[in-house]
Amino acid sequence: MQATATISTENAKRYLGQFVKHFSHKLPFTRWETNEQGSVQFPMGPCSLAADDTRLTIALETASPEELTQLKDIVERHLLRFAFREPLAISWQG
Repeated sequence: MQATATISTENAKRYLGQFVKHFSHKLPFTRWETNEQGSVQFPMGPCSLAADDTRLTIALETASPEELTQLKDIVERHLLRFAFREPLAISWQG
């Protein structure tokens, strides 16, 4: 199962960094080489992030629909917490 969200925000690079850094303290497999690309390996599947000056793109992959729903929820809750000053519109495709 796969899902992708593209979020319009001028803070995409900051949110990507916050997200990966936050989970690097909780999960053993995270990668954050630049402010433009990162990934977090959750127990239910990988989460890949890409950012530019106006967009944050998130791609998820899981083995089941239930795990995909769970992973979407985790990602959304954390991003919305990081973006408390800005209302983010997160719309998943897939």
